[in-house]
Amino acid sequence: MINEELYMKRCIELARLGLGRTAPNPMVGALVLHNDRIIGEGYHRRCGDHHAEVRAIMSVADERLLSKSTLFVSLEPCCHHGKTPPCTDLIIEKSIPSIVIGTTDPYAEVAGKGIARLRGHGCHVKVGVMKDACRQLNKRFFTFHEKKRPYIILKWAQTADGFIDAERGPGAIQQPTWITSEKLRILVHKWRSEEQAIMVGTRTALKDNPQLNVRDWNGPSPTRIVLDRELKLPANLHLLNNSQSTIVINEIIEKTSGKTRYMKLPFNDMLLHTLTAKLYDQGLQSLFVEGGRQLLQGFIDQDLWDEARVFTGTGFFGKGLEAPDIPPQKPVSQIMIGQEVFYCFRNT
Repeated sequence: MINEELYMKRCIELARLGLGRTAPNPMVGALVLHNDRIIGEGYHRRCGDHHAEVRAIMSVADERLLSKSTLFVSLEPCCHHGKTPPCTDLIIEKSIPSIVIGTTDPYAEVAGKGIARLRGHGCHVKVGVMKDACRQLNKRFFTFHEKKRPYIILKWAQTADGFIDAERGPGAIQQPTWITSEKLRILVHKWRSEEQAIMVGTRTALKDNPQLNVRDWNGPSPTRIVLDRELKLPANLHLLNNSQSTIVINEIIEKTSGKTRYMKLPFNDMLLHTLTAKLYDQGLQSLFVEGGRQLLQGFIDQDLWDEARVFTGTGFFGKGLEAPDIPPQKPVSQIMIGQEVFYCFRNT
């Protein structure tokens, strides 16, 4: 009897190789199994490239075996023409008799149609093997299509006594207050490369003058988003240097200048909901929030978050700006990284 979970785990492993490079497409992994032996593998490498099923099928040395094989794939094969032809057509053309699928695709152009097309051509299709793990793999993609907003990750570092910043009065120099060791910056830059947008508030832009790019990792820099209600941020800030795609949320103007777009929104109680809806319209599937307490707490209080990544350092401030307060819950993971503790929370 075939160990279906074992092979679906392999599909998930393959899919993860595309992390940060496939959006707006999902990460997908696939393999071809013949007589309990893997004879072909593939994953979706980047948007516009071959899909996982195509790569797996193309990697099979002896095509004659395909008609006696099983295709495992972490997400329902597509059945529509996008940047590439439908994967279902190739599966049918190669007479693959059996397909095992991790989960259905929430995208309206697919959403069960791929499964129906395969079954309509006589294929045996099994759906739901490691469904939860396959959905978690594409948490950004599923949140975007099901909740009509980006997947939202909150990130902050706090001291051992619960502060995210020291007291800084008027005229303080523009630089971050380091709480954790600089080696963790590499990890944060890796995280940035995996998300499509990154956001800070006005105070963080002024006090820290962040670049919000990917300098210490190999990957794409996300679209920067900054709140600047009255357009009072100095033009010499890194965020306004036109070096990467940037959105300035304000109440005054709507225009585009180079890589910087000024988006006019009302700064009322619904600002964050309005903003995330606009990001959905822009096709941005994930948002990494690195702002200060006010911005982070705003997302928490309005229940607009999916994940919180929190570093706790060993130092003490005694007084300062308190860390955000999330609802009491156990972290889904807790890891020691050097002397610091990393906690990951999920909003369930």
